[in-house]
Amino acid sequence: MKVKVAKWGNSLGVRLPKAAAEAAGVKAGAELNLMVEGGGFRLQAPAKTSAELLAEMVSEMKRLGPENEPETVEWGPDRGSEIIDDAYSRGEITVDDILKRARTAKKATRPQRSNKQ
Repeated sequence: MKVKVAKWGNSLGVRLPKAAAEAAGVKAGAELNLMVEGGGFRLQAPAKTSAELLAEMVSEMKRLGPENEPETVEWGPDRGSEIIDDAYSRGEITVDDILKRARTAKKATRPQRSNKQ
């Protein structure tokens, strides 16, 4: 399939034909990886992260209904190294408290800019 290269500001651009974009599952605003190989180019959709794949699987499971939700398995009480005794496990703090504390610590470790010139 032939396409034309066009001037786009200081860069060059290529328009993807509708049939090619649909076949590849590419929509407007999608990001692609561009590789230069042996004097040619290759565009490729970035691989999904494991977090993206998990989110996709969970949303598909929810879309299909509660009958597709796996049943909870009760394995009994925690033993040995499975036991975690901290403020979060005891319900004394929440995830938001932990994230807030991490953000505060990150700000405190940043070097301060000096206004002196």
